[in-house]
Amino acid sequence: MGGISFRSLTFIILIALLVWCSSIETCIARRGKLWRQSRYAAASLSKKKGASHGHGHGQGNRSYHNGGSKPKPPPQSHKDTPSPLPPPKPKEEVTPPVPPPHQGYSYGPQSSIFNVLDFGAKGDGETDDTKLTYYGAKQAFQDAWAAACKVEASTVVVPAESVFLVGPISFSGPYCQANIVFQLDGTIVAPTDSRPWGKGILQWLEFSKLKGITIQGKGIIDGRGSGWWEDAPYGDPYDDEWKLIIPLNSTVQERPPMPVRSELSGKMPSIKPTALRFYGSFNVTVTGITIQNSPQCHLKFDNCMGVVVHDITISSPGDSPNTDGIHLQNSNDVLIHSSDLACGSVQGVLFSNIQVSEVQLPIVIDQFYCDKRTCSNETAAVALSGITYEKIRGTYTVKPVHFACSDSLPCLGVTLTAIELKPLQERYHLYDPFCWQAFGELTTPTVPPIGCLQIGKPANNRVQSDHDAC
Repeated sequence: MGGISFRSLTFIILIALLVWCSSIETCIARRGKLWRQSRYAAASLSKKKGASHGHGHGQGNRSYHNGGSKPKPPPQSHKDTPSPLPPPKPKEEVTPPVPPPHQGYSYGPQSSIFNVLDFGAKGDGETDDTKLTYYGAKQAFQDAWAAACKVEASTVVVPAESVFLVGPISFSGPYCQANIVFQLDGTIVAPTDSRPWGKGILQWLEFSKLKGITIQGKGIIDGRGSGWWEDAPYGDPYDDEWKLIIPLNSTVQERPPMPVRSELSGKMPSIKPTALRFYGSFNVTVTGITIQNSPQCHLKFDNCMGVVVHDITISSPGDSPNTDGIHLQNSNDVLIHSSDLACGSVQGVLFSNIQVSEVQLPIVIDQFYCDKRTCSNETAAVALSGITYEKIRGTYTVKPVHFACSDSLPCLGVTLTAIELKPLQERYHLYDPFCWQAFGELTTPTVPPIGCLQIGKPANNRVQSDHDAC
């Protein structure tokens, strides 16, 4: 020791210190490398496990905890610094796809089309589709209607190229949603058996207490009324009009033969139904369809407000009794136009642009109307006013105009414009226009001349209230 100088000792200590420091840096450097590898491994493992309760660096910190304090990582170059890991994406909720609406079945508010075939209707023209059941005891047509009734602006579809035998049925509210469409493209026929009619029904197809009901399409409503016509041909006097339809030859038969023979089994009831009736409804539209061979009146509106009828066809044999085209009863705001009528008679409020063909009595207002074999000479006492006929053209076989109004409540405001009705003299005597207590105006010359209409108003005209106006 004595031979070693202080300078030499200091040098040796410095060398030893340098060697020791070098070992520490290497260890730290190795531990830093291990830290980076552990971090990447932990991050990868965290990603695989889909951990969602912490970020990537938290998982890396946990990887090198071994009971001691957390070592300080060495400074690294920009190239060696790993890029920060993005936080894992939150787990997305997958919404199951919604099945498309099926026609005829309700999948909630998105379903609005209800096809009667989907509810068990056969459409073969033989099966009574009011008795056929699909769900329990529910009827096919009424089941489809019940489903559509719950959905606003829904559509009941009667498909084309199908014939449906339907007994008396009512499509009714008042709890149905508004603006339902009855899309009639097929054919609906009445039963040819007396049993479904019981002792007599006033209407066959009825729509009642609805708001915004539309019947449209290219389909047919066929009442097949020959059974009623044969049972009472030319019976049930229509204000003694049987006198007007005597054949031209000298042989007058008490009950002339009907051109259409009955196909029905059993005698039909004395009460004859209207083919299509609307009752107590608002904003009614009928367009495009054909109504034919009704046992009695073809189309009736009773206690309705806001009626539009256009581009329809109504037809029945020329000598079918009492098969009137359109009846309006206690109804307001009615427009009927661009239609083709070929049946017994027409009653109404506003008729425009209508073609008639071989009609016995094309234009009729009759307050003495009676549909029974024995009738008393009295009126229904319903006030009629503001009735307009314009652009009515075609042919007639008995009488062009028949206005029979009440003595106590005359018809007021009857307007005739552009009337062109030509006689078709084949089997019947022809008669001149007839008017009784009918007041109004002729805005244009008519064919034939209708001179019986009284111009203006009656001298003792009273103010009519809304409740008795038709």
